Amino acid sequence: MKAAVLTAPDRIEIVDDQPEPHCGPYDVVVDMDGVGLCGTDLAVFHGRRRPPAMPWVMGHEGFGRIAAVGTEVRDRQVGQSVVIEPNYACLKCADCLTGLTSACPHRAIVGLNTPGVLAERVALPAHFSHPVPDGLTGADLAATEPYTVALAAVRRSGVTAADRCLVVGAGAQGLLVCLILSRLGIEPVVTEPHPQRLAHAERLGATHDDGRTGFTYVFETSGHGPALGPAVERAAPGATVVLIGLNAQHLPLTTDDVVRRQLVIRGSMIYDHPGDFTTAIAELSVARPGAVVEACFPLDEAQQAFAGAAERAGKTWITIRGDQDA
Repeated sequence: MKAAVLTAPDRIEIVDDQPEPHCGPYDVVVDMDGVGLCGTDLAVFHGRRRPPAMPWVMGHEGFGRIAAVGTEVRDRQVGQSVVIEPNYACLKCADCLTGLTSACPHRAIVGLNTPGVLAERVALPAHFSHPVPDGLTGADLAATEPYTVALAAVRRSGVTAADRCLVVGAGAQGLLVCLILSRLGIEPVVTEPHPQRLAHAERLGATHDDGRTGFTYVFETSGHGPALGPAVERAAPGATVVLIGLNAQHLPLTTDDVVRRQLVIRGSMIYDHPGDFTTAIAELSVARPGAVVEACFPLDEAQQAFAGAAERAGKTWITIRGDQDA
């Protein structure tokens, strides 16, 4: 079968001899319709994160239709449309048993420590495939996993409609946070140097940065280290700073900053199984997260999709079946 594999940094090739997936007793096999691209994928593509082996099947934000179910699976059926939750927690460790599956040290992380889903068919544990309603576009389904990340961050933050919010960055994650905050009745202020991304955020209900201060919530989505310090300086006393973007730099904060201003620093890592995905899917028909998508490419043009993704104002996804409304 066909798959998009990384063969060297910045180089993806389409192969047609990828082995067919094996359906274990607790698995499903999914005929893939499409896969979204995110910053993690681009880090692997550009060589900033090294996969365990080469060639390496890319992608993790996948969706499709169930083609086969394992002998012990009772709650999934052939033909169901599903999105993939691409972090397979063990569901047995101390973190999983407390509900914090996002911290599971044994997670199989699709596209990072286990092969990706940018292939015609993939096998996965059945309970990490989530049935979705009919009537959604391919763009909506390609954006479901990152929408769940953003929704989990907003849930964990405790933000309310009365809060004043600053969103740092208007990449896909920032756009999705803006979309969710707008649905809560908040008009977030967004700071973003890319004019097309800023315009995209404004179309989703955000307003441009006019230099105001006194924000009760700051959502850092960019992962750009130098952006955090100036954003925190604009937070009100007692504000909550939610960190979603990742980077390896030390925080530009001192204990004096945090204690004297009584700040709450809250990290938000992906989502927790199964509740965050269940909540996100229940909202898809209204939320329509595909609004953050800009571009779609066929599988044979995966190289172009990856190479230009960082420069696009919205999210990119790859269609595997050739139908952009899959």
